Amino acid sequence: MNDGLKGIGELGMGSRLKRMSEYMMRETQVVYDHFNIDFDPYLFPTFKIIKNKKGVTNSEIRKSLKTSQPATTQTLNKLEKRGLIAIAEDPKDKRRKIVYLSEKGEQLVTQISPIWEGIEQVIIDYTTMNSHSLIDHMNQLEQKFNRMDFSTAIITHLTMNTAISPLQIRNYEAAYAPAFYELNIEWLRSFFYVEPYDEEVLSNPQKYILDQGGSIFFAQLEGTIVGTVALMPRGEEMELSKMAVSPKHRGHKIGQQLMQHCIDFARDQGLEKLILYSNRTLENAIYIYKKYGFVEIPVEANSPYQRSDIKMELAL
Repeated sequence: MNDGLKGIGELGMGSRLKRMSEYMMRETQVVYDHFNIDFDPYLFPTFKIIKNKKGVTNSEIRKSLKTSQPATTQTLNKLEKRGLIAIAEDPKDKRRKIVYLSEKGEQLVTQISPIWEGIEQVIIDYTTMNSHSLIDHMNQLEQKFNRMDFSTAIITHLTMNTAISPLQIRNYEAAYAPAFYELNIEWLRSFFYVEPYDEEVLSNPQKYILDQGGSIFFAQLEGTIVGTVALMPRGEEMELSKMAVSPKHRGHKIGQQLMQHCIDFARDQGLEKLILYSNRTLENAIYIYKKYGFVEIPVEANSPYQRSDIKMELAL
């Protein structure tokens, strides 16, 4: 059957854009459902702004998204009903209400971020093409959708890049401390050796990392901790450190997902840069660091690691 909207040409552009938007929303919902993510794609723009702003008013959301007051209020009501946001009085002006992510909302961000990254990558893949007009671009895009559903492309991408099952990145809990120690000790023994400083820090992450203002994250797959990484205070700098992935889960980009999570977290915290120490024998790791924007800088004479012969820095 012929496509009536396509036959209208440029005059049907608005209707086609609306149809395409609705199609992509439906397909995104299919992806969320597939990975057991309880979220409505129509809530994404508002939810993402609240996540990025760390406290924002209704009017600021409305002006940012250029939506009506009723539409913005309706979306906030839906997010609040789902328990994803918290609304509090502005301490400087009791008449103003500030919207924040709730604890449940923060947990959802951790769970859903890899899905968003997959969706973004597929959109880039689907929309990178040569065309002479917007209508031509839309024609080619719809042809791609006809060859493979948008949801199928996303699920396939995520399956190939997240070790088959959706990976969740968790914040530190005391129950994860043994995994932090064991994953790192295994990695050190496999590639180098355990220095006294390593043993001391890994045995007491609360004292040497968390209490100093650092953070520790864990990659969890089907209820099992399979990887970990830390952001560790180093004087006035923050070091990307203690990254380790279990042997049977290496090769599935889990380390890269942990690193991207750290980079995003550091940017959200307003940090200006991250540093890391490594060894030139780890060629694959050095390649990945460079891929993410790290550049080599001089190693100081009193480097904390005997095995380190390269230091890198990422400007955020």
